[in-house]
Amino acid sequence: MESHQELLVAHITDLYEKISRLEDLSPSNHVNTLFTKLVLTCLSPTDIDVTRLSERVLEMRCRLIKLCGEAEGILEGHFSNLIGSHANPLDHTSIFPYYSNYLKLTHLEFSMLKKHCTILPNRVAFIGSGPLPLTSIILATKYLMTTSFYNYDIDPYANVKAFQLVSSDPDLSKRMFFHTADIMNVSSGLKEYEVIFLAALVGMDKEEKIRVIRHLAEHMAPGAFLLLRSAHGARAFLYPVIDPCYDLQGFEVLSVFHPTDEVINSVIIARKQLNPILSWNQELDSTTLPSKCSEIQCFNPINHGNIMEELTIDEQLL
Repeated sequence: MESHQELLVAHITDLYEKISRLEDLSPSNHVNTLFTKLVLTCLSPTDIDVTRLSERVLEMRCRLIKLCGEAEGILEGHFSNLIGSHANPLDHTSIFPYYSNYLKLTHLEFSMLKKHCTILPNRVAFIGSGPLPLTSIILATKYLMTTSFYNYDIDPYANVKAFQLVSSDPDLSKRMFFHTADIMNVSSGLKEYEVIFLAALVGMDKEEKIRVIRHLAEHMAPGAFLLLRSAHGARAFLYPVIDPCYDLQGFEVLSVFHPTDEVINSVIIARKQLNPILSWNQELDSTTLPSKCSEIQCFNPINHGNIMEELTIDEQLL
């Protein structure tokens, strides 16, 4: 008899095969149904460790993440156009089907940040903001009402769509800025931000994600905060995974949270170390690991922002 994990992988593989045969990932009843089934499948509670799966399954996972990223970009572009067609676009952001998830995720991220960043930041950067920068919009309108937001995306058309959403708003049009750039080509400018958010789909594979994180570690201001979106368990079939023990050289990991509700992304908050980082070519040893690698603080938003007792990495799933 097949185990639960084997059945789960088989179901995800079947959905991947159906999605990969789609000629168009634009929103439609059929496309929406397939991706909804995939998300619901990946939300099922399981302790599956994707790093221990077969090479064949890992290759399928990489292809699936890229398909999900492509579909997510198309979906956000579609709804950015739809929302932007209104006279006051920001009054209609809730028509995005995953808006409530963004509200919960952004509340979680702000609550985690607030625990460690005692002074509200003046300048925040969001890397990979896309055509529908809901995180920046929600933060700017609900939590950081005086902060300036600098949104980076490599796609100029995404930035045009995003700018159209805030350009008519008298407040956000003065606090929300959009830069078309590959973040790997941005260096000295990164030191201007007290907080940087890294979108889940910046770095679609492990190697690219690590390169981006190392670039940030090299150029962010010492003591600045980095918020990263990762994935845990079966949700790792939808998004890349960041290992807080090995992938965040140059940062002190402060808190990690793995949601168990409909919010997909895990959240990691880290702080740029004050001391100069070692060369990336230097062999990794215990001195280069994040200082809280063995004891990550696990944040629980149900307790209204209270930090729970420190847990080991293997005990973090709530």
